[in-house]
Amino acid sequence: MAIMIRQESQEEYQKTEELVKQAFSNAEFSDQKEHELVHRMRASDAFIPELSLVAVDNEIIGHIMLSKIKIVNDDRAVDSLALAPVSVSPNHQKKGIGSSLITHTLRKAKELGYQSVIVLGHQDYYPKFGFKPASLWNIKSPFEVPDEVFMAMELTKDALKNTQGVVQYSQAFFE
Repeated sequence: MAIMIRQESQEEYQKTEELVKQAFSNAEFSDQKEHELVHRMRASDAFIPELSLVAVDNEIIGHIMLSKIKIVNDDRAVDSLALAPVSVSPNHQKKGIGSSLITHTLRKAKELGYQSVIVLGHQDYYPKFGFKPASLWNIKSPFEVPDEVFMAMELTKDALKNTQGVVQYSQAFFE
């Protein structure tokens, strides 16, 4: 299977949202509304088209999105990215497509000059990409989640060294 990873085009938005909906249809920790989040994110100022990527094998079989967030502490705000969601069509899951999307997108984010990424995800999956508990930098989630599932990653050395605070997601995450 020759999978190509590339930037999603506007003409593919509806098809991608359907894929996201299918990908999370049986997910254990899901409200089955991730496709609505993707739709809202595209209309927000947090959307980065260059970091909304698809995996293609004759058709779209995967999608990933990184969006702008801030880590806020008193009057200081540091720019970062949120990784959410990562979607792979049900009949293509467990084949490394999600890993390829994550690796490719993190590399692209670094090339674009972004310094760090935050993810709320499985504690046994994301560390293999370099994610560590965000609490190591005293970075906190704006909502109650177990420490081990709220993670951060430095894309450049010491990017989070003097950073701490609460992650401020786009309003699109809360609508």
